Amino acid sequence: MNNNCIVKIAATLFTAVALHAQGNPFSADARQTYALIKDSLLKAADKMPAEHYAFRTVPQVRSYGEMIAHVADAQVRMCGTVKGEPTSANAASKTSKVDLVAALKASFDYCDQVYDSMTDAAGASKVTWARWEMTKLGLLNWNISHDNEMYGIMGAYLRIKGLVPPSSEGRP
Repeated sequence: MNNNCIVKIAATLFTAVALHAQGNPFSADARQTYALIKDSLLKAADKMPAEHYAFRTVPQVRSYGEMIAHVADAQVRMCGTVKGEPTSANAASKTSKVDLVAALKASFDYCDQVYDSMTDAAGASKVTWARWEMTKLGLLNWNISHDNEMYGIMGAYLRIKGLVPPSSEGRP
């Protein structure tokens, strides 16, 4: 096979990928924003020292570890609903940093498949979440919104402990 043929094959593949992304702008946007919050949450989970996973600002709120568990369990449930699979989320039963970080990573591994395979057409299908009917893509976007809300709270916990949240690192 000559170099000219390889270049033509590569150009064809690149064009196909670009056209696929253009044909699914809403699901592509969801994948992009999901990747951003995924990175921040995983770094925040790693950043808090294990001895502070039981820390809570006041008795009425979740501890840092409970926040991690809540994110993991909510993600598994939402992505399971989009997939049409019954899911059992059990991160709330864990207390150690090692177990909670593993549960968070597992929830992202599970959701990665859902976000990666989503198209705009498939995302228009309806699902029932709690008492609402919404599109699959709407529920995936709600997951992103929920993740961002929880990350914002976790950022405050990190700051109280004298740590800079991952999304603020490198800023003056």
